[in-house]
Amino acid sequence: MQKDSLNNSLHLHFIVIIFGFTAILGALISIEALPLVWYRMSIASLLVFLLMFFLKISFRISRSMLLGFVIAGILIALHWATFFHAIKVSSVSLTLSILSSGALFTAFLEPLFYRRKIIGYEVFFGLLVIAGLVLVLKTQVGVEEGIFYAFISIILSVFFTLVNGKFAQKYDARVISFYELLTGTITVSLILAFTGGFTPDFFQLSSTDWIWLLVLALVCTAYAFIVSIKVMKFVSPYSVMLAINMEPVYGILLAYFIFKETETMPSTFYFGTLLIVISVLLNGFLKLKTRSN
Repeated sequence: MQKDSLNNSLHLHFIVIIFGFTAILGALISIEALPLVWYRMSIASLLVFLLMFFLKISFRISRSMLLGFVIAGILIALHWATFFHAIKVSSVSLTLSILSSGALFTAFLEPLFYRRKIIGYEVFFGLLVIAGLVLVLKTQVGVEEGIFYAFISIILSVFFTLVNGKFAQKYDARVISFYELLTGTITVSLILAFTGGFTPDFFQLSSTDWIWLLVLALVCTAYAFIVSIKVMKFVSPYSVMLAINMEPVYGILLAYFIFKETETMPSTFYFGTLLIVISVLLNGFLKLKTRSN
């Protein structure tokens, strides 16, 4: 049991590394946030559809579950749209660092969703994450729009994680992924249609953008989306959110090596991310120790 828990935790962190690379791709792809999300979700939903079709996995679900998947799909689509927009108007490092605030929101909201008591050390680690976040934000000037959209993005992500935590216990991860990705595609399509986003230029992409979009859709979305839902069968939403707090660390390191000077930050910024790392490691240690007793 303890070995399975460790394997799931390691698998989760591998997915988080992929999520960190997602931010890099958002900066590398030249198109705006909404078109980027549309291509990401439409390609990924098509891939999952073909996977289910050839594996003969049933698409049948109840109406109540369909409604839940639609809500989750809208949440994740809006999360990605605000996430990529924050990157476009600020930086990869700043946007990723703000994701850490999700732990504190989840520490208070998860007990309401799952009807359990608030655990003291979860709140403590959430506050530790916020302390790190304050240090990070002190180093940033003139990127208020990016900070605003990054915070909206993490709030949407928290609610998506809480909602999906319930679905993961009942349905196949591929079924969940298909309906949520399809809903997200439809949601973004409606937004683009009403705002006049589907122009001839919308479908004219460079070969480089197509390559990065395929990596984003196939690896960072279809694969990572399915596996992350599978892991949620065995890992609590709070632990998922704390693991996601490692995304800034992985992403910032990747951004530093890929973008060099444009992503170099002051020492205070990196001290803040260190507090985030400490909270993740200590939370994982306490949870592993509690389960083994």
